[in-house]
Amino acid sequence: MADVIRLSPDDNVVTATRALEVGTTVETTTAAALIPSGHKVATAAIATGDAIRKYGQIIGYASEEIAPGAHVHTQNCAFAATDHAYEFGTDLRPVPPATGDTFMGYRRDGGAVGTRNYVAVVTSVNCSATAARRIADAFGPEELAAYPNVDGVVAFVHGTGCGMAGDGDGFEALQRVMWGYAKHPNHAAVLMVGLGCEMNQIDWLLEAYGLKQGPTFQTMNIQNVAGLRRTIEVGIEKVRAMLPIANKAVRERCPASALTVALQCGGSDAWSGITANPALGHACDLLVAQGGTGVLAETPEIYGAEHLLTRRAASREVGDRLVGLIHWWEDYTSRNRGSMDNNPSPGNKKGGLTTILEKSLGAAAKGGTTPLTGVYKYAEPVRAKGFTFMDSPGYDPASVTGQIAGGCNLVCFTTGRGSAFGSKPAPTIKVATNQALFDRMPEDMDVNAGDILTGGSTVEAKGREIYEMFLRVASGEMSKSEAQGLGDYEFVPWQIGAVM
Repeated sequence: MADVIRLSPDDNVVTATRALEVGTTVETTTAAALIPSGHKVATAAIATGDAIRKYGQIIGYASEEIAPGAHVHTQNCAFAATDHAYEFGTDLRPVPPATGDTFMGYRRDGGAVGTRNYVAVVTSVNCSATAARRIADAFGPEELAAYPNVDGVVAFVHGTGCGMAGDGDGFEALQRVMWGYAKHPNHAAVLMVGLGCEMNQIDWLLEAYGLKQGPTFQTMNIQNVAGLRRTIEVGIEKVRAMLPIANKAVRERCPASALTVALQCGGSDAWSGITANPALGHACDLLVAQGGTGVLAETPEIYGAEHLLTRRAASREVGDRLVGLIHWWEDYTSRNRGSMDNNPSPGNKKGGLTTILEKSLGAAAKGGTTPLTGVYKYAEPVRAKGFTFMDSPGYDPASVTGQIAGGCNLVCFTTGRGSAFGSKPAPTIKVATNQALFDRMPEDMDVNAGDILTGGSTVEAKGREIYEMFLRVASGEMSKSEAQGLGDYEFVPWQIGAVM
């Protein structure tokens, strides 16, 4: 393995594959300082104010003179907003035909397909969180032993639902999340629990989305039932009546086109955009070829790379929607006195990522190469097949909550620094960007993409491995995070707007 990697002929930096001592040869120069693994080395003189390029794209601007061999990072690479002349549909590549891959899933009324079979207890407001948790906690292994086809009873609780405006972005996003979880194909049955006086009224949700109560969909309010204790008792009775119905569901052979996979990353490092993310992008391409759907998200983490996605937009309308999201986020951060460069996090920077532009160029690789067929609001139902995008913050639990609400029945999550993330009702597959992480956290990582760096694998071969794991986990194989029981506390609806 070479000491450094050059990602594009146009780059004026390379990435160290190991810690480089002073004097180590770096292409036609030598390292002028200790360069940590994953960090950047200048290969040419860069004048103050000149662009710094990686992936053949601008990742920042020199804040001082940078000599060949210098360590390029936060001390000398500054963020500045890019001004792209957007192109639309100029990089549309044909999608290869499907080959008929299948998995064993749960067919639901209406045609949706689940990869898991849960009973959900969903809250409308934080005030009903304790009731929901105690209802779900009543159904442990002994209680569920009689229902082998049920994966569990899960409480989805959150910290909002009141003290908010009754309309606008925040309210509408929360209602979409509730509707998405109520109708999710990985849920065989749903019980909604509210307090009764909250702003986020369950009855409004039922009316807005045409939801009808029945044996597998019930609602209740603590104030109407007459208190917490009685609500818990009634809730347990309702769930107990749902379990025999849920247990009737059995896995059947289903086409891979029924899979909708959330494409996520967190705890990223310099290798994310070189190993795991491109591999996940290839897995997304393979899924799209089957007629399936990949959903990229985290709008602040494609900032500076969105121009590459608009070139793949299947229509001008799709491309304009993506650009509109970027403009919304620029305004959102400005009026909240933030910056789009507040991301990367300290851990990302320690791993070699310097600016949001650099991070975004690596993150966008999760979306593969196929046309961008749809752009959606947070938690909006994803209707289009193929590669799509959903607006969300970069905060992983909030982002994945929106993707699952939008219909994702699997999650694939890449990480370079390490992550203990997991999700329900859609299980999470985690991909390590480097060998050291995979060795350090073997109980958390499902796939090692670090061998791409050492030459033991390729992006295409690793993408095939990830795609085949999609099919196995969708068929019931447990991912590492699922085996550890993660997902009960990672339900976090994005809270937009003022708390009143």
